[in-house]
Amino acid sequence: MAETIFDMVVVGGGPAGYTCAIRGSQYGLKVALVDANDRLGGTCLLWGCIPTKALLFTAELWDQLKHAERYGIEGVGEAKLNWKGVLARKDDIVTRHTKGLDFLMKKNKITTFKGFGKLTGEPTLSDKAGKDGAPERVHSVEVKLADGKTETVKAKKVVLATGSDARMLPGVKADETILTNYEILKIAELPKSLVVIGSGAVGVEFASIFKSFGAEVTILEMLPRMVPVEDEEISKELLRLFKKRGFDVNLSIKDTKIEKNKEGALVSWTDANGKPQSKQAEKVLVAVGRAPRTADVGLDKTKIVPDRGFIMTNEWMETTEPGVYAIGDIVGGMPQLAHVGSMAGLVVAARLAGKFAKPINKARIPGCTYCEPQIASVGLTEAKARELGHTVKVGKFPFVGNSKATILDAHDGFVKVVADAKYGEILGVHIIGPYATEIIAECVTALELEATVEEMMFTIHAHPTVAEALLDAFSSVEGMAVNV
Repeated sequence: MAETIFDMVVVGGGPAGYTCAIRGSQYGLKVALVDANDRLGGTCLLWGCIPTKALLFTAELWDQLKHAERYGIEGVGEAKLNWKGVLARKDDIVTRHTKGLDFLMKKNKITTFKGFGKLTGEPTLSDKAGKDGAPERVHSVEVKLADGKTETVKAKKVVLATGSDARMLPGVKADETILTNYEILKIAELPKSLVVIGSGAVGVEFASIFKSFGAEVTILEMLPRMVPVEDEEISKELLRLFKKRGFDVNLSIKDTKIEKNKEGALVSWTDANGKPQSKQAEKVLVAVGRAPRTADVGLDKTKIVPDRGFIMTNEWMETTEPGVYAIGDIVGGMPQLAHVGSMAGLVVAARLAGKFAKPINKARIPGCTYCEPQIASVGLTEAKARELGHTVKVGKFPFVGNSKATILDAHDGFVKVVADAKYGEILGVHIIGPYATEIIAECVTALELEATVEEMMFTIHAHPTVAEALLDAFSSVEGMAVNV
């Protein structure tokens, strides 16, 4: 039997990898997918986006039940939280979607290899000629299967999508007390106290979850503001609202140390004023970013020279090794977001199939944080827009003026629009408040189509909706918001 040479082999079965594989198959390519986990889905589905949002949904319901009588619902005063039940629902959601991915692999006739894949070196030349008349280059990926056996997968193109791992503080290892996003999703009991190191998306989401469930939560951030990638006014508002919820938030800290003891761990640091501080907690969550998982994928056998572990690519996600592409969390200069990896996968699949494709525009990538209140943004912050030389006009609309927010009992927060003063082009939108992660989609579309404030002021928004706040926000740029 002739040896199978795939059009494309994707190494990594997370959102970037499986999306690329499915779209490639839809375009008619012969595709193989290699994944080291026992289930497809990667960090996002197994230990990240999906399970955390399942817990956040339960936390939201739990918060509403605390005030059930306010909504005319009686008889739930003795409600109890079943943590094992919460975890079981989370696991059920993950399982359903991993089974869904298995179905999609079969539906799209994608050959799947369960094992660790790595590049083996320079491509060989096939006896078949490519479209340019030259012999086709064939890459080899060595796959170490779960049973210890090794299989070689050959393909004309290779797409690396191996994902990332949680970073740890120097000299610290994760265990049953010191946690990353992986361990915290498996804890047997709810902690009464939690220290969260890092206030990016992962940190504030888990902080929000466990605060809702009754834990005493302390947040430590090295930088001078929370969610530091967001607009400064968003950071300021989140700090205000987190303090209102009872969080102990410490900014501009340094020299963090963790000492385990019988009660959990003692976390010590130096505060913004140079004074030593400490906090005892049952659990500590380290949420200080993610490191690319590229150490053992065979880069040393190629022309690819990683930058601090990241792989650099051109606009079409191709690496310095011809025929080898990289997508997802391992790509240098790209946000480590599931939807960015997925779109990169779609771009690569279209490119390899000779179909229409658009490179990813970093200024059009939405960022979403699912804490309470939610945060979402796209485009330039006010500070960045000014730094780039734009003459800026800003509009803000508070959710206190939105009727649906009143219905939801969620008045905190606002929508902020950053626009170009001369032409009215929308440069960025920043939201903190109810359903922020849903209504940001309209703003992404507006930026993608280079909409102006004037055009959005005459775009009809359904009433009553939270999205209607966007209409007032765009109007506020011209000082003409109706409901405030």
